[in-house]
Amino acid sequence: MDEFARPRVVGFNHIALEVGDIDEALAFYGRLFRFELRGKSDAMAFIDLGDQFIALQKGRSQSADDGRHFGLVVDDKEAARKALEAAGVPLLDGPFLDFRDPWGNRVEIVGYDNIQFTKAPNVLRGMGLTHLAKNDKAKKELAEKGMALE
Repeated sequence: MDEFARPRVVGFNHIALEVGDIDEALAFYGRLFRFELRGKSDAMAFIDLGDQFIALQKGRSQSADDGRHFGLVVDDKEAARKALEAAGVPLLDGPFLDFRDPWGNRVEIVGYDNIQFTKAPNVLRGMGLTHLAKNDKAKKELAEKGMALE
């Protein structure tokens, strides 16, 4: 038995990505996605994701990510694919929509409709995304966990 109560992990507040240059990173990601900038300095920038954010931090020095990655949820996966192609960003081999940014951060693009991840209705409303819905597969996965959407 545990000697102390352990907290339960309930989600992510933010992800921090190391990049070479903040302005270049904002320009790169701005060619791919629409987003609101939460704040910026010479060494950091914060991309708003409603109740979460991505922190871009100057100073990447390690080699490119291979398996290590994060899944970025978008409202329209096919629009993301077209934006990547239009920007000349090479897609990585494999069954997913993965790419690396110019600093080697590996990103997997996932569609909101096809995953369990769910924004609260008030957050979707604040983001202007009340039209987003889950497909049957995602609804079933949520229901199996006792998290059925109403």
